[in-house]
Amino acid sequence: MTAPKGFSPRLPLLAAAALFACACPRTSPPAGARVVVESGGQSHAVEVEVADDDAKRQRGLMFRHELADDRGMIFVFDDEAAHAFWMKDTLIPLDMIFIDEQLRVSGIVARAQPLSLEPRIGGVSRYVLEVPGGWAMRRGVRPGDRVRIDGLPHRPRP
Repeated sequence: MTAPKGFSPRLPLLAAAALFACACPRTSPPAGARVVVESGGQSHAVEVEVADDDAKRQRGLMFRHELADDRGMIFVFDDEAAHAFWMKDTLIPLDMIFIDEQLRVSGIVARAQPLSLEPRIGGVSRYVLEVPGGWAMRRGVRPGDRVRIDGLPHRPRP
């Protein structure tokens, strides 16, 4: 049997590579999604993955073995409330920075213990930024600091 005219033996390999790339979970943030925390007269930027639905919020940063110092995840909620977080199946310590509707830091949970089921609430928030443990302290982030969120699929309410 001969191949059809115009058929390239590389085509199945390219198709398989494209399917594999689509099936792999994202390990890098979407282009342009970032959070900037204004603290002590300086801007501290973090490229973020966006958790804006129940499935993404439930998975969070579980099963990660590392998180670069300039990377994180922003959890986006429909309403401002006292959102509780736990560290089940989260393998690395994280700082949780709670951000209210006015885009101000409302609280911080520093170096949350991995694999813990203890609920963590850092204040009333509409957003929660998770970054590597110790990130907030190294940058002097404090409640009241201003935050900017760029590149969300939907625009945050100011």
